[in-house]
Amino acid sequence: MRVASRPRRRNVTRRSVDALSTADTATGGLSARPPSARDESRVPVSPRSLRSLRSFRVLLALVAGGLLSVAFPTANVWVAAPLSMSLLALVLTGTGARKGFMLGLTVGAAFFLPSLQWSGIYVGPVPWVALSLLEAFFLALFGALYGWLSSSGRVRPVAFALAWVVAEGVRARAPYGGFPWLKVAFSQADSPFGRLVAVGGTPGVALVVALTGALAAVAAQQVLRADRAGRARPPAGVVRAVPALGVAAALTLSGYAVPLPVQGPTAQFLGVQGNVPRAGLDFNSERRAVLDNHVDATARAQQDVTAGRAPRPDLVVWPENASDIDPLRNADARNLIEGTVAAVGAPLVVGGLLEEPAHQLSNVALLFEPGRGNTARYVKQHPVPFAEYIPNRAFWRLISRQVDLVRRDIVAGAGAGIFSTTAASGVQIRAGLAICFEVAYDALMRDAVEEGANVLLVQTNNATFGFTAESPQQLAISRVRAMEFGRSVVHVSTVGQSALIRPDGTVLQTTELFTQAVVRGALPLRVQRTLATRLGGLPDAVATAALVVLVAARLRTRSRGAGKGRGGGAGRRAGGAKWWSAAGPVARRRPRRARLQRACPPRARTSGPDVPRSL
Repeated sequence: MRVASRPRRRNVTRRSVDALSTADTATGGLSARPPSARDESRVPVSPRSLRSLRSFRVLLALVAGGLLSVAFPTANVWVAAPLSMSLLALVLTGTGARKGFMLGLTVGAAFFLPSLQWSGIYVGPVPWVALSLLEAFFLALFGALYGWLSSSGRVRPVAFALAWVVAEGVRARAPYGGFPWLKVAFSQADSPFGRLVAVGGTPGVALVVALTGALAAVAAQQVLRADRAGRARPPAGVVRAVPALGVAAALTLSGYAVPLPVQGPTAQFLGVQGNVPRAGLDFNSERRAVLDNHVDATARAQQDVTAGRAPRPDLVVWPENASDIDPLRNADARNLIEGTVAAVGAPLVVGGLLEEPAHQLSNVALLFEPGRGNTARYVKQHPVPFAEYIPNRAFWRLISRQVDLVRRDIVAGAGAGIFSTTAASGVQIRAGLAICFEVAYDALMRDAVEEGANVLLVQTNNATFGFTAESPQQLAISRVRAMEFGRSVVHVSTVGQSALIRPDGTVLQTTELFTQAVVRGALPLRVQRTLATRLGGLPDAVATAALVVLVAARLRTRSRGAGKGRGGGAGRRAGGAKWWSAAGPVARRRPRRARLQRACPPRARTSGPDVPRSL
């Protein structure tokens, strides 16, 4: 009698690896019906495929960082920012904290290294790499936090956007006062997102850009999950993706609903870009050469006024370090400046370095008025660490002797700078001052507007960054500030780019790098405050509080899941996706009996009407 054959032992299989998603889609009412077990194809997963999957994740992280870099000048492709956010959300979702940290660091390196290349143009690669990796560390923290929050395998748009805003806020404040350069909002001067800065400031723009990208990731998850499911057709996934895409499109276009008025009394401004003898750290090695260049450029501009080819300026603005020697201690420099003021017949704002306090320097803007000399002073509030001063010098000298390239520290000033003068038309000019990198700090710029500034002056010296992206990046920041506060901006550099910017962010005139040129024209003086000005730092605070609530909710859910796991033997971790999935963590493990039954099905029955009992 033939014995019933024993079924062949089957290999243990796992759910098919989906490179972008395995679990339900995003929050916010956009979740879809979870697929049933029979919808899922089952294929073996080898260690080689797992390694390939991890490599694919790293590759996508590099692409996401590179895309974000392309959003900023000089490429200035603003749409690359939300696309980068979408890819970043897919890469980080479900990774958990550890893998999220490493992937976030990868994204940060791919973003900051090319974007901050200008920081090492004349001082070598060490400062450039160190600064880039320091900033990348904050994206690593963002990746760890969001990877942990999304451990269910779902793209969580709100959590993603809030975590991004908080990460930007932290790196804008720490260490040593932070480095807010390359905030996402500063890449959106030409986009509809950029207009939202007048409502929510730079945190508001970052929130909407990140949320838009994450919603696009939700749509991608829906389509890919439908394509993966055995009985679903891709069009079904496309239909389920429509709500997420609709909300993303609405957010993208929402900026057009924000008005950016430019009406107001006008005043004539003249910005002078005098140029320097040479680019680099020794731009001022020829004594008084930079000052002479600005005196000459102003004199030529005055010739056009005398000939009737240009209107008389109400205010003349020279850039940071336009006077390369202390004009308050050097009689020759002072005489040149006061002679220029007398010839033009208008107040002049001069950037310079003062030999004070003792053994230190002050980076200042000085107001000279006809017949009155120097009448006002603004001292830069936020000197750049490791460029204008060395914090903890003794410690950092142990790491690199290059810190001694900064021989004398520049001290910080206190309080917003407002220069008041009267235009020929009788209009009061109240100019808010920002020197160089100060334009990137939200609070410093907002303080000037709250003190009554009706125009903003940004003085900068870009001679130490050569023909790099630093100057275009800074000009983009000034354009965003104009929209944020509803103020005209006179952006003047020693070597370019200089520009006159209207309150809606449009550029009236601009210059080329390392040329002697002027920008001149009438700019509106507005006193109305935007909603962003009124809200102040509230958007940052609200985003932080909301993120804390999400973290607390996640901790509570996790603790409840752990309690159930101990009571029912469900396993160590909760979650809808597997550790080997591209979007999922370690899932709740089956009891041992269930795993064995799946690996080794029961033998054929040995009793019953069709099987002799003798077997």
